[in-house]
Amino acid sequence: MREITFAQAINEALREEMKRDDNVYFVGEDIGQYHQGRGPCGVSTGLLAEFGEERVIETPISELEIVGSSVGTSMFGLRPVVEIMHAEFLPTCFEHIVYGGSKGGCILNAKPFPMVIRCPFGGEKQGQLIQNENVEGWFNHTPGLKVVAPSSPYHAKGLMKAAIRDDYPVLFFEHRSLYKRPGEVPEEDYVLPLCKAEIRRNGKDLSVITMGNMVRRAMEAAESLSGQGIDLEVVDLLTISPLDEETILESVEKTGRVVILHEAAKTGGIGGEIAAVIAEKGFKYLKAPVLRVAGPDVHTNFPRRKEDVIAGVQQVMNYR
Repeated sequence: MREITFAQAINEALREEMKRDDNVYFVGEDIGQYHQGRGPCGVSTGLLAEFGEERVIETPISELEIVGSSVGTSMFGLRPVVEIMHAEFLPTCFEHIVYGGSKGGCILNAKPFPMVIRCPFGGEKQGQLIQNENVEGWFNHTPGLKVVAPSSPYHAKGLMKAAIRDDYPVLFFEHRSLYKRPGEVPEEDYVLPLCKAEIRRNGKDLSVITMGNMVRRAMEAAESLSGQGIDLEVVDLLTISPLDEETILESVEKTGRVVILHEAAKTGGIGGEIAAVIAEKGFKYLKAPVLRVAGPDVHTNFPRRKEDVIAGVQQVMNYR
């Protein structure tokens, strides 16, 4: 195992899949000469030099055109990987994501619509107004659209390769604060399954169900609380839609207490859907009410800190 960054892991996945399949191409803003082939987040470094302008396509500033054209090429057997520079730009191409690729396969009798849309989301600073949106809840309501949010370089590479090979649209969220973070990634080729959650830390007292950068916060809280005799289990969703209900419910059955942690605002967030699944299918396992630790319902982003997670865990543990 060697250590590479989150951005390098995605870059490796793109390079390996473009070598493996000539139908894979990369398209987006600032991935060509303007940023010396680096792309806005450094993920595309070296791809332009290796694959040329026919497969690394720099576009005008028009997300609608980028995604719309990719839906068209996917209908004819190509496998576009789209980069959208910021999550708040996704509404401009909402129609093509939801009604083009996602419903296209259904309308055309399960015809493949392979397309990956990469997008940075989330933030590290509290109180930032723009370019730190958490928009996964907008798309979680779209049947047929897989929504993925890896939490480490290992997961980023394995899930990106799986997303590119999938025959239907995948929205691939990459948390901004993870790009430069290193992690262990195997030298050999590997692919991780989509739609499968992972237990990142085994515990017996309470399940923290989370995703993306909040996995790091949950692990930090678990380390602190272990000194107080509280043993947390951390469930990393990895794929937000569809949810791996089996892994979630197995963890709830094991611990009986749940904190759902996400960065997005609480109302309409993925936490409400997870809580509903637990209420419908795992209520008999619960020893305390399910608690959501999420962002406040305000315009600015307030990512949860370790202290917020600890406070939520203590509240659930103190329930009698």
